[in-house]
Amino acid sequence: MRKEGFVMGDTAQTQRVTAEPMTLVCLDRDHPGFRDQVYRDRRNSIARSALEFDENKPIPLIEYTAEENAVWATVCKKLEVLHARFACREYLDGFSKLLVSQNQVPQLAQISERISIASGFRMLPVAGLVTSKQFLSQLGRQVFLSTQYIRHSSRPLYTPEPDLIHEVIGHAASLCNPALACLNQMFGQVAMRAPDERIVELERLYWYTVEFGTVLEGGKPKAFGAGLLSSFGELGRFATEAFLRPFDVNSAIKFAYDPTDYQKTLYFVPNLAVLMERLDRYFVDTF
Repeated sequence: MRKEGFVMGDTAQTQRVTAEPMTLVCLDRDHPGFRDQVYRDRRNSIARSALEFDENKPIPLIEYTAEENAVWATVCKKLEVLHARFACREYLDGFSKLLVSQNQVPQLAQISERISIASGFRMLPVAGLVTSKQFLSQLGRQVFLSTQYIRHSSRPLYTPEPDLIHEVIGHAASLCNPALACLNQMFGQVAMRAPDERIVELERLYWYTVEFGTVLEGGKPKAFGAGLLSSFGELGRFATEAFLRPFDVNSAIKFAYDPTDYQKTLYFVPNLAVLMERLDRYFVDTF
């Protein structure tokens, strides 16, 4: 069983959505929505909208159902308590600028506009997982590729792939903070010039920082990673059950992660400025 979380696209993965002759979202057999034809049709419809999207036109609006709004509300209310305990200052600053309702799924267009005002980033819709090269390179253009669908209602605290809850609560909130937005753009600028065979290094660094990074505040670990901050299960256990080790670039690039289970090892930094300095030094010397 896959954990509450997601699998980041990697160089070995192809996009999980096809469009011949009609949009088809491929769900694994252990996916909560695999046997739910209504859910599969819904995913197909939202994916088709993204595949037909023209970047020069407005982001398509999705009319979310009462069931989808209920899933959003459940996750928001569960995470609110954990954010107060475990989220870092920078994330809380960014989240406050999103102005999202706890009871209604936000529109990606609205979220993109608020991020743009805060940091210059914008969000564009994609149908599903894309390669890491594509995803990371877009960050260099201050573009975050985002899904628009909501996880299956039978498992509101679980998703085997990135859905809009992860994108908004995890990434969009972070992109509203200048420091965290700068961190994302740094990865993107490197990915744009990195050879394909070196992308795995960026994947791992991105995973252990932007997705699952922690920072010390008052001597206590706080989360700044989007994967932590959007996951009820991960955020509720990271400070007591995960092994926290000081961040080291040379260690992280060699440390393969398992996206199908809770993270057993996480890295921490004394502050985000130190992290940026260490990454910048490595990127300049290596790429």
